[in-house]
Amino acid sequence: MQKGMRLNDGHVTYLALLARKDGTRRGCLSKKSSDNTKWHPKWFCLLQNMLFYFENDSSSRPSGLYLLEGCACDRAPSPKPPPSAKECLEKQYYFTITFNHDNQKALELRTEDVKDCDEWVAAITQASYRNLATEHEALMQKYLHLLQIVETEKTVAKQLRQQIEDGEIEIERLKSEIASLQKDNEKIQSNPEVPPSDDDTEIHKIKKVQSFLRGWICRRKWKTIIQDYIRSPHAESMRKRNQVVFSMLEAEAEYVQQLHILVNNFLRPLRMAASSKKPPITHDDVSSIFLNSETIMFLHQIFYQGLKARIASWPTLVLADLFDILLPMLNIYQEFVRNHQYSLQILAHCKQNRDFDKLLKQYEMKPDCEERTLETFLTYPMFQIPRYILTLHELLAHTPHEHVERNSLDYAKSKLEELSRVMHDEVSETENIRKNLAIERMIVEGCEVLLDTSQTFVRQGSLIQVPMSEKGKITRGRMGSLSLKKEGERQCFLFSKHLIICTRGSGGKLHVTKNGVVSLIDCTLMEDPEGTDDESKGERSGQDTEHLDFKVIVEPKDGQPHTVILVASSRQEKSAWTSDISQCIDNIRCNGLMMNAFEENSKVSVPQMIKSDTSLYCDDVDIRFSKMMNSCKVLQIRYASVERLLERLTDLRFLSIDFLNTFLHSYRVFTSADVVLDKLITIYKKPISAIPARALELFFASSQNNKLLYGEPPTSPRASRKFSSPPPLAITKTSSPNRRRKLSLNIPIITGGKALDLAALSCSPNGYASMHTAMSPFGKTALDINKLFVSSTMASKITDEGEAKTESKADEPVLNKQVREECDEEPCQSDETEAEMSPPKSPSTPKNVKSKNCGFSTDQRNGDKEFVIRRAATNRVLNVLRHWVSKHAQDFELNSELKMRVIGFLEEVMHDPELLTQERKAAANIIRTLTQEDPGDNQVTLEEIIHTVRGKDPPFESHSALEIAEQLTLLDHLVFKVIPYEEFFGQGWMKNDKNERTPYIMKTTKHFNDISDRIATEILQWDDVNMRVAAIEKWVAAADICRCLHNYNAVLEITSSLNRSAIFRLKRTWLKVSKQTKTVIDKLQKLVSSEGRFKNLREALKNCDPPCVPYLGMYLTDLAFIEEGTPNYTEDNLVNFSKMRMISHIIREIRQFQQTAYKIDNQPKVAKYLLDNSSVLDEERLYETSLRIEPKTSS
Repeated sequence: MQKGMRLNDGHVTYLALLARKDGTRRGCLSKKSSDNTKWHPKWFCLLQNMLFYFENDSSSRPSGLYLLEGCACDRAPSPKPPPSAKECLEKQYYFTITFNHDNQKALELRTEDVKDCDEWVAAITQASYRNLATEHEALMQKYLHLLQIVETEKTVAKQLRQQIEDGEIEIERLKSEIASLQKDNEKIQSNPEVPPSDDDTEIHKIKKVQSFLRGWICRRKWKTIIQDYIRSPHAESMRKRNQVVFSMLEAEAEYVQQLHILVNNFLRPLRMAASSKKPPITHDDVSSIFLNSETIMFLHQIFYQGLKARIASWPTLVLADLFDILLPMLNIYQEFVRNHQYSLQILAHCKQNRDFDKLLKQYEMKPDCEERTLETFLTYPMFQIPRYILTLHELLAHTPHEHVERNSLDYAKSKLEELSRVMHDEVSETENIRKNLAIERMIVEGCEVLLDTSQTFVRQGSLIQVPMSEKGKITRGRMGSLSLKKEGERQCFLFSKHLIICTRGSGGKLHVTKNGVVSLIDCTLMEDPEGTDDESKGERSGQDTEHLDFKVIVEPKDGQPHTVILVASSRQEKSAWTSDISQCIDNIRCNGLMMNAFEENSKVSVPQMIKSDTSLYCDDVDIRFSKMMNSCKVLQIRYASVERLLERLTDLRFLSIDFLNTFLHSYRVFTSADVVLDKLITIYKKPISAIPARALELFFASSQNNKLLYGEPPTSPRASRKFSSPPPLAITKTSSPNRRRKLSLNIPIITGGKALDLAALSCSPNGYASMHTAMSPFGKTALDINKLFVSSTMASKITDEGEAKTESKADEPVLNKQVREECDEEPCQSDETEAEMSPPKSPSTPKNVKSKNCGFSTDQRNGDKEFVIRRAATNRVLNVLRHWVSKHAQDFELNSELKMRVIGFLEEVMHDPELLTQERKAAANIIRTLTQEDPGDNQVTLEEIIHTVRGKDPPFESHSALEIAEQLTLLDHLVFKVIPYEEFFGQGWMKNDKNERTPYIMKTTKHFNDISDRIATEILQWDDVNMRVAAIEKWVAAADICRCLHNYNAVLEITSSLNRSAIFRLKRTWLKVSKQTKTVIDKLQKLVSSEGRFKNLREALKNCDPPCVPYLGMYLTDLAFIEEGTPNYTEDNLVNFSKMRMISHIIREIRQFQQTAYKIDNQPKVAKYLLDNSSVLDEERLYETSLRIEPKTSS
């Protein structure tokens, strides 16, 4: 039965008019008011199952509508009237319409004519279709009854057949017995009876012995069979299967108990508290914190009862039908998982209320909670679906293929995995939104651009901003100064469309600086900014910021242009920032380039073209998609073949930053560097292959280009790299090539409302030209493709790159004049002149600009599109290579053959006669990056520290806690920063050959253990209890300083050392430790606790700014969980790219902390103390020393 319908005003008005015209019943009735006090006359019209009522019979719009489907209409008795109105009320006849919808009040009507009342009741009863529903229900009951009869008859027939078969077998047995008896009788009759003799007695005894021996042999054989079966693989598998089921029952009982505690100890008491006079929490906050946990508890209580019932019917363990019942209901976990992070945030916000925090601590102190916090209980449902998947994996591993429920368990596992994938996609999609919202809430002034759901977070970190004077010059004496490092430190957040620059205020809050929200559409990146004059060059020389700064030139469409100069702490960090900023800018501009180049002729924009290409969102045999979109609004790849991944890497229509980072991090798992390089070379030489055929058919609507798609020789000289592209149409004033260098791999196209000018693409000596028209890069076409190029007869009149700037300027009038002569109509000339001289301020394109054709042929326009494809292909190849070389330099350091191939290819690219100035500079920069030696970040290395720590080991008491904390932080970061990300793949740290596969991770682990042993040894070497207390307090102070330095690895080193059994058992020592120190220890242990998958530590890492040393074991646990739960390849031999993406996100976070170095000077004496392991005791000797200084006391 239909529960509801969706109507708009137009539908209702039309149906009301139709009811007035052709309705079944029409007339005036009195309707009782909502407060049951008055009757109002209304005009009612009945149409099918809809009852309209109007204010009067002349009203055109209905006042209301009732849906009569399933309702009941009956006559109602007249109410007792007052004596004064008796005669009047006797003329009224009442009837009531009762609806079957929840909470819908019955409709009471009355009329003055009994016949009219009966007719209305009959008409409404017929319109309610209640008779049909009743008949349908009766038929369904009969149908179910017949089904039961059929099933009963089938069962009886089966039983009768079985009885007949048993009877036939019994008859055959009786026949054989009768035949044997008849034979025995014949023998007895033929042979006379012989009296028993002594020989017969002996034979009888022998038969008894034989019978005993036969029984013993049978029992022994049966025992052997049973023992063999008990030792057989099948029996072992069944025992393990049963053990899995018993473990599942125990785990389910524990989970139900946890949910019971969550609901009864927290949810229901807090609901009552929210209803009190002075509520410490609101009902909305309670609902936001606990979500649907009560429903989850009820569901699992039912499932647990079913499990117990199955165990009671041992040994028939059939569980698949239980999962069949459970599976449709597990969708309730989607809501819980999707909003889990939000619920924890609401809880943290509520705990700031002292009354609520006090009340919550009372609940957590209950014995049932066992000192577990509310956050812990809220985390339990997050792991239930993966736990079921792992249980079913184990169950299937020990279930024979011929088992009765094998297929059902397989189906349940597949459905759970599908649900898990959906939940993961939803969590991943909301994580980016929550990340943006978390940053937006940290900003005091707010930031509206972060409320855009298409904003994708890329990276964050601390940079130094160099102040500029009003004239745009660097303030004298500020570059590299100590005051600048303190005053100019900025917290920078890079998103796919914006760069946000903030200052850190008190309480961790952020304040956006002036011009701190930078739109990347309006930006130009300069990685190696040259000085603007000799003075600034002199100021820069000798400073430690040399080669660490980069410049972002911002030219907004509706504001004054300005420049942002940022300084990184190391070359590695600068390379990471510039590479990501360049990638974001290039993505935006490449989208604009493709949209402008192809929209006009084909009438297909880039988003429409993507929708028309089903290979971008429809699953195929060699690719599977998730439901989440990337920053380019294209579905993310879940599984794909290597060929499809390479195709996505070189697809010129879009390139997601996340995809590029994931691919370059993980390509070694499923392919080789040579294959990737070959693909890039192919795309450069055959750029037309970088766009799928379907998209090209949409782009090129002419028959000439259809021939080009299918392999016929191109008629346009621009379709091949053997020919130079024709020069651009318009050349206007250009900026000096010596004043600005754009080193990002972008084609100078749409920037902040300026239209694409392909004059900068081919012949301007510096790659710059003024913009002609304005547009939004994601709007409609703002560029007239027909005017981008001139005919080849004019090519010789245009200056090439090597000519001087003055000559280029001198040729401008001639060129513009010649171009105008190409146009037949005078309006075209005036429009073009206006477009060149005064660019429009509106971000949209004027109609006169869009409609200009000026006589260019279709072949020439399509040739221009081919030129744009080649430019985009070159841009993509150089972009990927630049990202590869700058962020993954170790690939080329370890493979000299690959390095030489890349250099040779780039040199070949630079000799291309049609290469643009921008592209030639970009290729030269990549070659320079490959060939020059990296000077590093001038930070001391661990090897240099080890080399300098010689001589006598200084005593512990001669060092302050601050010195120890700083040197420990320096050593930890030096060990952590050199770990190559290749070691994070494949769980090499858990293999037998872990020292060979992951030497740097093992070195980090050894360093952690050595420092922990060093701390424990220092505490236990003192026989005096006061000295031990002083040592503990100094190490705790050092740990707290490490927390302030964001060295969470050292915090865990120290706290784990204090928790070792040899230290923890020292009761007399701990009694003398101050209460303040114990409070600090509790705070630090809570910070680095592994509870909730290091929940507190992750929150601290999320809110801290580099430099930072995280605890590596937390990331290794995450990687191990990903590796164990998901294989690298599917059963169809497709690459599990979703797994690669998850690993890449973890690696990116690790590398972010690796790239920012600490500004801490090396102190050889303290480093010598920390690294000297000659006097460090092992675990056994530590415990012996602990027993010696504080022996065990008898109870």
